[in-house]
Amino acid sequence: MFKFFSESFDNFKKKIANTTTALVNNVVDNMSQEEEFSEFVLDDMEDMLIGADLGVNYASELVDNLRNQNKIKPQDVKDYLKNEFKKVLTGNTKLNYRENELNIYFIAGVNGAGKTTLIGKLAYRFIKEGKKVLIAAGDTFRAAAEEQLDIWSKKAGADIVRRDKADPASVVYEAIQKAKNERYDVVLIDTAGRLQNKFNLMEELSKIKNVIDKNAPENLRECILVLDANTGQNGLQQAKVFTKAVDITSVALTKLDGSAKGAIILAIAKEMNLPVKLVGIGEKMEDLKDFDNEEFLNALFC
Repeated sequence: MFKFFSESFDNFKKKIANTTTALVNNVVDNMSQEEEFSEFVLDDMEDMLIGADLGVNYASELVDNLRNQNKIKPQDVKDYLKNEFKKVLTGNTKLNYRENELNIYFIAGVNGAGKTTLIGKLAYRFIKEGKKVLIAAGDTFRAAAEEQLDIWSKKAGADIVRRDKADPASVVYEAIQKAKNERYDVVLIDTAGRLQNKFNLMEELSKIKNVIDKNAPENLRECILVLDANTGQNGLQQAKVFTKAVDITSVALTKLDGSAKGAIILAIAKEMNLPVKLVGIGEKMEDLKDFDNEEFLNALFC
């Protein structure tokens, strides 16, 4: 449906340069000076991978594979890492969408991760494709959230259903009925992200999900978790919390440009089996891009 990165590959490579340095270049440069994998060298490599936010378990697994073997030398680490990362990044990264049907997207994530901006940019993209888009302001207890979403809907040219202080599930119900009656192509559902009270958060998200399941189960295309790339391993913990509340199907990673913690893409794929499908690499409306496993790996290692 959407074309992959509109800007050049070289430009995308620049956007993730900090992640490349932390995850690949630092490791490769250090290993290339060694003749063999001693315990000291392997420990050093593991520390660097963990420091790049690959995660303790995954970093340990990658290093353990190099123990007690003779085929792979320190000079081969670059190819070794690329091949191992390729095994993890196997999921479908294309955003689910069906033509001539209502498509509902449930957007979750902690406050400050960039949900509102992502919804606005995603609405803009759908509208540029000629789709009729409705936004459901499901975070009803934060006035600022609804105001910001209202501003973004106007920027994008989308319609919005908002009811300040109302029950979020009722707002979502109203949006679904409106979308069905007025033949919308897309509904984007904003939700709360108050992690300080996990029980209330999960109850609220589950209630909204139940409304969708009862009124339009065949139209739910994705439950997207929005993560800030700069949170690193905290993003993995967020993924676990939100997956308990709803069946997260994919991840949108915001603020990837300039972050050195893009390895969270690999950690989430490895531990949660969740594909990243969207990435934010700038502030412009057009800077929400489709993620592609192969392009990401090539940008990291070329």
